[in-house]
Amino acid sequence: MQRRAAAISVAFFLLIGAASYSLIATAQEPTIQFENAEHELQQGDQFTQGGQQYTVTSLDATVEGGDHGSAATLERSGQLAWTNQSAQYTQTWGNNSSVSVSNESYQVVIPNESNPNTFALREELNQTALLQANESVDNEMVTRDGQQYVVYNDGSGNPTLIPAEQFFPEPSSTQYNEGQQFDYEGNQTTVQNVTTSEATLTWTAPRNNTIDLEDESTVTVGDQQYLAYFPSNDTVYLTQDRASYDAQQQEIATFNRHMKGLQGVTILSASLAVLLIGLAYLPSRY
Repeated sequence: MQRRAAAISVAFFLLIGAASYSLIATAQEPTIQFENAEHELQQGDQFTQGGQQYTVTSLDATVEGGDHGSAATLERSGQLAWTNQSAQYTQTWGNNSSVSVSNESYQVVIPNESNPNTFALREELNQTALLQANESVDNEMVTRDGQQYVVYNDGSGNPTLIPAEQFFPEPSSTQYNEGQQFDYEGNQTTVQNVTTSEATLTWTAPRNNTIDLEDESTVTVGDQQYLAYFPSNDTVYLTQDRASYDAQQQEIATFNRHMKGLQGVTILSASLAVLLIGLAYLPSRY
């Protein structure tokens, strides 16, 4: 009787375990799907948002972790590129600094005033090049009593020393006022402000920008916010249907809880069946 009852109980638990295992084996885990995502994109695709064109320049998938027994995870990301055709640029030129304009070197000169509104660009002469271009003078100047001189050779064997400020031409100088515009590096540039220490220039020109996309994260494109979701390595959704995403995430979490519960039932049923078989074959005391 003891073994017959144990056999019935074992069959019962095996039946429960088999049923739970079959549910685990046949169950399909739900996946996140967006039927009406605002944008379904692949690398190279373009779309327009608020009059601005955006291009998907990259979609990447990398495996992170997996070392020293840690679990490996798949990380997906991407990047959008767009160009602001009228971006604002600003540059400051410090007083007495050297700047390059049209491949020529100039010194920034601001008047010694309490409230200046102008500055000048004074040509910086390449004295070495001028000396080397003149066969009648030495390539290097000499200094006498703190004064620099150019060594002039008239062919008589008696060189003449010419003060440097007399030999070199007067540097050219151009003045600019606040609000004045001039061409700088191909851009129409405005003198925005002049202080005792610096001059501020502004201009507009195209500027390339990028937006990073991370899987299941919020991204701002123009004045709109989207959820970026990668269903595969080569596709990304941009959707504003956050409610649907949250509901599907909850559905997946519920599914996983049920699967863990069924796994527990399967393991417990098998364990009880083994335990009952062992108890059934214990020797009777009577």
